Amino acid sequence: MPDEHEFDKVTALIKECGELMLSAHAVEKESGAIEIKAGTANFVTKYDKIIQNKLISGILQIFPEALFLAEEKENSAALADSPLLFIIDPIDGTTNFIHDMKCSVISVGVYKKGNPFFGIVYNPYFDEMFTAEAGRGAYLNGERISVSLRSFPEALVSFGTAPYYRDTYADGVFSIAKKVFMKCADLRRSGSAAYDICSVACGRTDAYFEMLLSPWDFAAGRIILAEAGGKCTDFDGKTLKCSEPSSFLCSNSLIHTHLISTIKE
Repeated sequence: MPDEHEFDKVTALIKECGELMLSAHAVEKESGAIEIKAGTANFVTKYDKIIQNKLISGILQIFPEALFLAEEKENSAALADSPLLFIIDPIDGTTNFIHDMKCSVISVGVYKKGNPFFGIVYNPYFDEMFTAEAGRGAYLNGERISVSLRSFPEALVSFGTAPYYRDTYADGVFSIAKKVFMKCADLRRSGSAAYDICSVACGRTDAYFEMLLSPWDFAAGRIILAEAGGKCTDFDGKTLKCSEPSSFLCSNSLIHTHLISTIKE
């Protein structure tokens, strides 16, 4: 059973990777720093790869038995039932990172045989470290956090646009956004799903939705959100799987049913 001391080493490693993010300047102008992946406006930078490799090699020194599902590598759904699986997004919000928007995070979720166990999301620009262990609460820089108690009309709701799949999902996501907008206080979009989920966890916002998210986008955030008293499901209210992309909805729990009804209108 991993202990708290071992996860302190992981968070220290993630902080080191955050320093690499902060060291990057004018990535858009850096020759050879950006590659285009499949889909629309789907980018990867050399920093994504450097950080992912550093995380994997560093975690293996702490947990030699660990297996990995990570954005910038080939993955297998069979990994989902591994005894100790680390699900990594080295830079969630890569487009933000390229544009120097300063809203990108490192996300590491830990699963044991498909069950959420530990989540870490780090925003180096604000030095915000969100952590949670199953059954032990959620924290921001060591201070306990919890979701809001706002109702739907009071809610600030964030959303993602599934930009890589816009030809398929654009009409749907903006139709849903309009329906939600007409019932809540306002909408927001940060460009980082993991950070948006953590914003719900600490009560800054009240819900987040996206038409399609990959496991590395939500693996850590869902643990933090659940431990903060929130709820995460797909658009049908079903439990998320850590092995496959899914529609995604999280909230402060109080407005979850209302959001699902609004999405299905």
